[in-house]
Amino acid sequence: MATPSACNEARPGEIAKTVLMPGDPLRAKYVAEHYLENPVCFNTVRNMLGYTGTYKGKRLSVMGHGMGVPSIGLYTYELYKFYDVESIIRIGSAGGIGENAHLRDVVIAMGASTNSRFVDQYRFPGQLCATASWPLLRDAVAAAEELGIQANVGQVFTADQFYDDNPDSGKAYRRFGILAVEMETAGLYWTAQSMGKQALSLLTISDHIFTGEGLTAQERQDSFHDMMEIALETAWKSL
Repeated sequence: MATPSACNEARPGEIAKTVLMPGDPLRAKYVAEHYLENPVCFNTVRNMLGYTGTYKGKRLSVMGHGMGVPSIGLYTYELYKFYDVESIIRIGSAGGIGENAHLRDVVIAMGASTNSRFVDQYRFPGQLCATASWPLLRDAVAAAEELGIQANVGQVFTADQFYDDNPDSGKAYRRFGILAVEMETAGLYWTAQSMGKQALSLLTISDHIFTGEGLTAQERQDSFHDMMEIALETAWKSL
């Protein structure tokens, strides 16, 4: 039987209603093997690995989304459209911008400013805000508080470029209260909004634009666990 996507070989019913999505497909594999029970791989196309298992008795999936708005836009659209996914939670890293955004902190992205023109396709008569879904945002904040994990709630900046040739960008972002910069959240939020679905972005500060601090590979892995606990509890409540 043919699958509905050229980028995802999963059959109907193999993907849960809620999907956790890191950028790196190998991180998806790590999440499946370390946080889910009885994970089964449903996708290997382009090595964008995807798995479905259970967490506290509920089916939950995890799949990579790649780098940048076009990539996350493609994979999330197909999950929402072809596989009846209702909620997607991005789990990724970000560069700190805000004075109160420290290394290892978790950022819960309420909204995303961006320089991406991805939104132009919708022909929205104005500027469409890229915002998180309230139920997921609410549950993530509650989960962080219950777990005793430091989490900042606010706006992030989704950049189309990793290497920025403008040395003043960071100062402008900070002036307007941006907590962190990354490359996918706006695309996820717009895609979810356009399809009447749920979306949230959870990020761990892995380096800081102003201080120059950065985490080692091991420190990134240790800090990732805090974000994962919030993500898993939030996903569980959504199912």
